[in-house]
Amino acid sequence: MNKTLKKAIHWTPRVLSILFILFLSVFALDIFDMSLGIWGTIVGLFMHLIPNFLLIGILVVAWKWERIGGILFIVLGIVFTLFFQTYQNIMSFLLISGPVFLVGILFIVDWYIANKK
Repeated sequence: MNKTLKKAIHWTPRVLSILFILFLSVFALDIFDMSLGIWGTIVGLFMHLIPNFLLIGILVVAWKWERIGGILFIVLGIVFTLFFQTYQNIMSFLLISGPVFLVGILFIVDWYIANKK
């Protein structure tokens, strides 16, 4: 396999996951529109960012162990689909759950290519 293609497959899930985490972070900013006071805002911001913390943790694992991280991303995609009920609307699924599944699959593909002899 071409070295450039291997490099692209290696970096694509990492870059996509970082971009997706940043995308999800934007949704947490709506907490500042509410009049909750300083502590209410801090707690609300923390609650809004829990999915991001999960994604960051899985990304750290996937960066070192692609197969395990890929599986964790796919499991988190299932959790996102069920918890956020993105199965009810195709656009919601494509924006929220789909990227998590895609990143998981890409990490597994990266692991497979790296270990193929």
